[in-house]
Amino acid sequence: MMNGFSIARVHGYEIIDSRGNPTVRTRITLESGIRATGDAPSGASKGTREAVELRDRDGSVKEAVDSVNYYISPALSGLDVREQTKIDELMIELDGTENKSRLGANAIIATSIAVAKAAAMSLSMEPFMYIGGARRHALPVPLLNILNGGVHAGNMLKIQEFMIIPVKFDSFKEALMASVRIYKSLKGLVAERYGKVYTALGDEGGISPPLSVTEDALNLVYTAIRNEGMEDRVYMGMDAAASDFYNHEKGVYEIDNGTKTPDQMIDFYLDIANRYPLLYLEDPFEEDDFKRFSELQGRLGKVIVTGDDLYTTNVKYLKKGMETKSTKGVIVKANQIGTLTETIQFFDMAKENSIKTVVSHRSGETEDYFIADLSVALNSDFIKTGAPSRGERTSKYNRLLEIENDHGLEYQGRKLLW
Repeated sequence: MMNGFSIARVHGYEIIDSRGNPTVRTRITLESGIRATGDAPSGASKGTREAVELRDRDGSVKEAVDSVNYYISPALSGLDVREQTKIDELMIELDGTENKSRLGANAIIATSIAVAKAAAMSLSMEPFMYIGGARRHALPVPLLNILNGGVHAGNMLKIQEFMIIPVKFDSFKEALMASVRIYKSLKGLVAERYGKVYTALGDEGGISPPLSVTEDALNLVYTAIRNEGMEDRVYMGMDAAASDFYNHEKGVYEIDNGTKTPDQMIDFYLDIANRYPLLYLEDPFEEDDFKRFSELQGRLGKVIVTGDDLYTTNVKYLKKGMETKSTKGVIVKANQIGTLTETIQFFDMAKENSIKTVVSHRSGETEDYFIADLSVALNSDFIKTGAPSRGERTSKYNRLLEIENDHGLEYQGRKLLW
């Protein structure tokens, strides 16, 4: 029987992401007339175990859009939009593959997000309140990627992201505004040393100076922190994305104009942690090396070694990581697994085992701020959504500022220090 919560139509179409590539947007229309959309982000640096993004040979996503319009839409017609788990499981069953390669994870996640947003609207609830339910809600600590390397930039740096982490602040607004000052200081340093032309931005809004050596990038970021007098309040982080510079044939990492063995990489990271206020280190080894992740985490102590390509938001690989004690942190990317239901299952497994959680964007984003709500809904420790620049990044930060302003939620930066 139809009611105001029934899905009347599911419609998919192509839009463009922040790299100018086509991606999927799904629009859910309810019998009540309420409409909501969900967008599928896209990563440049991908784990091989990620759910499959369906993309045509010409780079378009017409096949994924067809999946929404000709398969998903008739299957969801008439269903109650509030039954998120039922709807997500139906799409998984409809796809029928382990990696969502038939319908495409991009088609499925765009629809899954749209369903959640439409349900929240139909109940006149904030998305974070609807998704989170009775959970405690707090504002996550941002991991701001202010200097870009790797596949996100046009320079020769192999480390993909150099981040600042504003921990010792009393509000999200205070933490973010301090980070903006550091970001601007870094921009000034790069302009002064290399010329204004090298303040060009990478995929995630960070500055992309003409560097090739990790130490030079770390020094620039730390100098910007010190110039703003923030060295006692702001920590540093890196996303190595090491799978992207690992030579499988030779078993070495090609970095800093040379090569390093896996054991030499351990010494490399330990040296950095000894000389810089490093709090966070993501994907320091290639995606199958659970053993060395574990060894490094054991030796780095309080540094949060984090798995992204290692886990790809999949409980199967998280279980393996827990058995080997590989990391203290996990990246949570809904499009890696394909549905919100599976994303939340992964998140909750990490939380229940005292693993730090990082709700994350992708390098190819849209202006949709959904992950800001998701991070608050699930009470994530961190959020990764790029530098404080470019609309597809600032939309998430501005949504978090809005949530803090309207709901007075606690900023949990100081609670992360143990």
